[in-house]
Order: sequence, then structure tokens, then C-alpha cells
Amino acid sequence: YTAENTIWMTEIMRPRWMINCASAIPVYTGWLVVGYSTVYTMFPVLCLVLDEDVSIDVAFAYPELYRELQKGRSLSVKTFLLWVFKSVYQGSVIMVLTVLIFQGSFINAVSISFTALVLTELLMVASLVHRWTIHMAVAELFSLGIYIGSLFLLQTYFDTEFIFTGEFLARTAIITAASVAPVVVYKAAHRRCSPP
Repeated sequence: YTAENTIWMTEIMRPRWMINCASAIPVYTGWLVVGYSTVYTMFPVLCLVLDEDVSIDVAFAYPELYRELQKGRSLSVKTFLLWVFKSVYQGSVIMVLTVLIFQGSFINAVSISFTALVLTELLMVASLVHRWTIHMAVAELFSLGIYIGSLFLLQTYFDTEFIFTGEFLARTAIITAASVAPVVVYKAAHRRCSPP
């Protein structure tokens, strides 16, 4: 899942690079990049290790459920290409919609797009969970709490007056929904058509 995070960050910066006529202007710098790759997304991703798709009794009663994992086919070229496609889609949607629906200062555009990126990551991790535990819920809420706290601490990256406006909340919600909804609908349809 760390490879997917790296692909996401790369794809977030690609549309901005194309819009700026191929000039190298980074969108996220300094503490935003450090925060994204550590505290904003680390805890929920680590809690995915604790996720169980079936109970221990069922796993011992039906070992054929894990035959594919025993053969080492869980990470294939198809899986990797799906991760890349999802990352390209979500990164492009976040940046293109930020540019299209926002006509203001650069710091506000960064606030909207980065908040949408963090929310997208947290929602995507939540969509991967098979059985919720208290650890997973606490990890999601803790990461979100740290991010909200950093909105106040990192005032060089965020305009605190702007982030409390309805405009910020509405635009962030639209961008997050546009990047997450199709992926979640695809996953739900895939689980419905071919259950695990």
C-alpha cells in the first residue's frame, strides 16, 4: 500500500505540471509532504494489518480460502495496474477540479487540494477494511485529528480564516466525493459480482 501512496503523490503533481506549461512548481512542499507520508496517513494504513476478512475458525476450517495467497498471486501485474489507474484518476480529479473550481490565492488552492487528498486517503483506507475494530476507528480518527490540528499549526500552508468558510468545506467535499465515489462504486460492484 505504500507504493500506492507514492503513485498518488506523483499523480497529484502531474496535472499541475501540465497546467504550468511543464515548469517545475511543486504543489506540496515541506511539512505537508512529511505530514502526508507519516502522521496523516500512517496509522490507518498500519491498522490494515489487523484487518480480518474471515474469523480464525473459518480460516482453519477452510484453508482453501487462502490458496491464492499461498501461491503468491495476491500482487500481480493486474493489481499493480489497477493501483496505478486509481491513483492517476484520483490525483487528476483532485488537481484538475481544484484548478477549475477555484479562482483565488495559491495557498487556498493548496488548502483545498491537500485536504481533499488526505480525506481521500483516509476514505480509501476505510473502504478496504473488512471488519472494523476499535483500533482501526481510533487510527482513522487520530490521523484526522492530527491533520485538523496541523491546520492551525502550519499557518504558512493554510489560511485559517479561509478553512472555516462554507466555500472551503463545500469545495473540499465536492473534490473528495468526485475522487472517491467512482472507486467505491467500482469496489462495491466488484464485490457484488464476485464475492470473496
